[in-house]
Amino acid sequence: MNGTDVDFACTQCAKCCHDLRLPLTVGEAIDWLARGGAVQLLCEAIPWFAEPPPENVGAAHKRRRSFAASSGELPVRVDVILAAAFAGPCPNLQLDKRCGIYEERPLVCRIYPAEINPSVAFDSRHKACPPEAWATGSSALLRAGRLVDARTIELVERSRQTDASEVPVKALLCRALGIDRAAISNEGFVVYELDRSVLREALRRAKERLMTRTAPVEGDREDGDWRLVSNRDASLAALAAVGAHGERAGVQPNVPFGYLPLRDSVPLP
Repeated sequence: MNGTDVDFACTQCAKCCHDLRLPLTVGEAIDWLARGGAVQLLCEAIPWFAEPPPENVGAAHKRRRSFAASSGELPVRVDVILAAAFAGPCPNLQLDKRCGIYEERPLVCRIYPAEINPSVAFDSRHKACPPEAWATGSSALLRAGRLVDARTIELVERSRQTDASEVPVKALLCRALGIDRAAISNEGFVVYELDRSVLREALRRAKERLMTRTAPVEGDREDGDWRLVSNRDASLAALAAVGAHGERAGVQPNVPFGYLPLRDSVPLP
């Protein structure tokens, strides 16, 4: 539906509030954990042999929300997503289908149904909203494929800026928790689900440590040696050919992470 006009008005059906991995900012994750919710860390790595041209908006989006690292001889950028995870209704969804934390709801909830990733074309068929939500004559969301709702535009920009500013916090968090596995980008995610109190305290400490540093954080320094997890023979062979540390999904006993193939994962911003 790229290049089309789209009108939108929420019907309060709450279909978008079920069965999600909901991306959160660091502050939102701390609050979510404090309320007793579950937060997972979804980790993916992008092989990064060279800097892409400026006009590659998709690569620029991935770059600003990731930190530089390596896997053996392979340079990568690691993207860590903090995600509120729940099956069924959101724990904050009330019986009348209203949000119980509406004034403090996550940024991504405020932006929905718009896209945050600039390389993803908007398509209402991929949204949970019923047909009547897209009735012509309601509030303008897109015109000629471009986002025109001023409030949503501001929220999308805030989300992108927050993604970039919180990258060093996530790098510190991974070091503190010994997180060093990631899936290959576009194949899936390595999923870490840790004790709520442990994760909340680690997030708080990482955020505090960053805020109290007297020297600027070197955002592009290589951060650790990561193992890349895959369930595909061809990918593991390709990793071995370039000297990367590949690891087959599902064969590691007693590990604190799982593997979520892309076909089973919820699309994330």
